[in-house]
Amino acid sequence: MTLLHTARLRLEPMNDSHLDGLFAMNSDAEVMRYITGKPDTLADTQNMIDLVKARWEQFGFSWWSFFEIETDTLVGAGCIQHLGRDPANSLETGWRLRRDRWGRGYASEAAQAMAAFAFDTLHSPDLVAVCDPDNHASSHVMKKLGMQYRGLEHWYNRDMAVYAMQAADFQRR
Repeated sequence: MTLLHTARLRLEPMNDSHLDGLFAMNSDAEVMRYITGKPDTLADTQNMIDLVKARWEQFGFSWWSFFEIETDTLVGAGCIQHLGRDPANSLETGWRLRRDRWGRGYASEAAQAMAAFAFDTLHSPDLVAVCDPDNHASSHVMKKLGMQYRGLEHWYNRDMAVYAMQAADFQRR
């Protein structure tokens, strides 16, 4: 399983030891507003970890927990996964952060590292990201990463704004 590093973050493959930090983040209704629309229960977060561990075993990629290097605190999570959880689809990236870490550039920093992993390690020809059309903070990160708006599409049981980029475009940046 792959650890990723940025200037301020360590991205560790999600595991059971991250439960408390992930639950603290996922139980915040504002963090989950555009993801599921409701805060997670402890069981929801454990179920997510269990699914993620299985995906790491199956595919060699999935969700990472983001640790702030300066404090060794879990501050977010992000992924490379198959869009719609279907291996026939393009790879997707996504992220979430603790509310007290919003606005610090951590999402962009992690997104850059995860995109580099998708393109440089997994040799993906493209990468997509989806967000609620009202989630302007996430769409800003997608644009900053170099993704282009593709349109509204139906994913995860709702209409989502979809952004995409090709490997060649990422490499030119």
